[in-house]
Amino acid sequence: MSIEELYDRTYIKELFDRVSVLGDKKDFHAQVQLFTENAVSESYAGGKQILKLEGRTEMEKGFKIFLSKIETVYHFNGQQIVDLDGDAAHGTCYCLITLIGNDGGQKTRTTIGAIYKDDYVRENSQWLIAKRRGIFDWQEKHNV
Repeated sequence: MSIEELYDRTYIKELFDRVSVLGDKKDFHAQVQLFTENAVSESYAGGKQILKLEGRTEMEKGFKIFLSKIETVYHFNGQQIVDLDGDAAHGTCYCLITLIGNDGGQKTRTTIGAIYKDDYVRENSQWLIAKRRGIFDWQEKHNV
């Protein structure tokens, strides 16, 4: 593995983690800057698409609405595999997401097992996400 490939893999891992941290902080404006201008974000649950957003502006608004009733968001990113192909890359990362919110006056904790499948591109020497498919594989919800 070359030094350049190690650099690219490290950069993409940090990009993935930075997107998660900004989402946890609900800093959606900064978060979407890590996607290409015309990026696509798709979310799936139960084998069906539940959300599709196109472009930074729509993504920022959509993420804000999607998490508007959630008090706390916490992503714990796990194993990641990235395949590099010049200025493009494809990756899969497993993530455990915790959401704390209020459901009808009762505080709840939802835990989601997610798999993110991302397409990355290098633009102006910077890796960005061009397409994200978030697959919510399972979830548990409990009162806290």
